[in-house]
Amino acid sequence: MNDNRTRNKLYTEFALGASVLLLGILLAIPGDQNGIFLLGIGIIFLGLNLLRRMKGIPVNLFSTLVGVLALGGGLYALAQPVLNFPRVEVGFIPLALIVVGLYILIPAPRHTTDLQE
Repeated sequence: MNDNRTRNKLYTEFALGASVLLLGILLAIPGDQNGIFLLGIGIIFLGLNLLRRMKGIPVNLFSTLVGVLALGGGLYALAQPVLNFPRVEVGFIPLALIVVGLYILIPAPRHTTDLQE
């Protein structure tokens, strides 16, 4: 059990380090890199959870949700100029609050059995 915990911590730190590195590289490049950043974050977080699954470590719902949203947002942002999709601008803070709220609400039904008499 402790080996899985240590491995999970290592994988999580690697994913966070890769995310910060990606952000730093994209900030050094002039221009709008939001779509590439979102796409990269989605790939990193979903890759992290794929690795967890392959190694028998429980998948983290929050990072999976963030990965799916980031991947979708990145694909949309990159496809928008090519396919003439309408431009959607959502600030980071509202999006982060929505993700955290969903993370709190989704597992809530599983924990309500503890409250029943």
